[in-house]
Amino acid sequence: MKRLSMLVTSDGQWMLEDSTEFLAALGDSKPDYDAPLFAVKNLGFIKFQVLDGSIVEIELHPRNVQLPALLAVQQQLLSSQVKLFRIKYFDTTWHSEIMTASEPAIMRLSELCAPAFEPSVTDRFLVERRDYSALFTDTTSPLWFMAQKWRMSLGYFDPTVIPFAIKHQLFSLMAIAGIKARDGDPVFRFIGDGFKWMKSEYQFTGVGERIENLPDKEYGGWVSEFYKSVATSGQPRYDIVSASIQTDQEKPYLTRYERLLLPWRTRSDEIFVSLSSKKLIDMGDAEIEGSEWSSLPSASVKSA
Repeated sequence: MKRLSMLVTSDGQWMLEDSTEFLAALGDSKPDYDAPLFAVKNLGFIKFQVLDGSIVEIELHPRNVQLPALLAVQQQLLSSQVKLFRIKYFDTTWHSEIMTASEPAIMRLSELCAPAFEPSVTDRFLVERRDYSALFTDTTSPLWFMAQKWRMSLGYFDPTVIPFAIKHQLFSLMAIAGIKARDGDPVFRFIGDGFKWMKSEYQFTGVGERIENLPDKEYGGWVSEFYKSVATSGQPRYDIVSASIQTDQEKPYLTRYERLLLPWRTRSDEIFVSLSSKKLIDMGDAEIEGSEWSSLPSASVKSA
């Protein structure tokens, strides 16, 4: 059986398993043990093998895999002509799963490697998670259109996404962040003109800036973690968010909105995460205490 065996390091570098580069990355020039297995189980490497040109076998320890390694393997799968994929992964024992197409293999790798994410608790920002699969049947929600677009596109960002958002009146309250494998920090690639709590010029000056550097840095840091989680997991996130946002005005900007975060693959090593949102309560510069804000019942929310 012909076998091509490669390893991907935790920072996304490809190398042959018997190469000097691998031994240097391992930090042991003369290992007397199964070095590739050690690297996979302990160092976050991913083993990638092609067997007889017809089967791709991927071996990993999901808990230790970093985003650059995951994205490197997923990019390789996107260009693969092979139709049979075997994923071997370790938790307390080894498990094995077979897929007959690259797309489910890519999605399964994202699921396996998704870190547990719990948003930080704060008096100023509240999040109520919703089941995003409900959007696929709720045709009354404007976010249904983008959920459908993502599913029909198999999560691949192409030139039709922006015109689609414009057509279905989602463009104004849309934002797109790019997350590169190397640094993992969400950076604005697009900001719609409907986010009135921002300075008017931020729609333009904010593009290229990290989300965590929003004018309200506490809000920026809080929001940034959600984008990172969606990019890493490869799974959508659907929430109701209540926020008291500090602006350049004397009083905070209070808002409550429905949001859908979607991960999109691109031709580069950058993952796009799109925000599609719908205002529910928009109180502008109204002043309200944190305890009163947090007690606003979901049932009282209505479309703006």
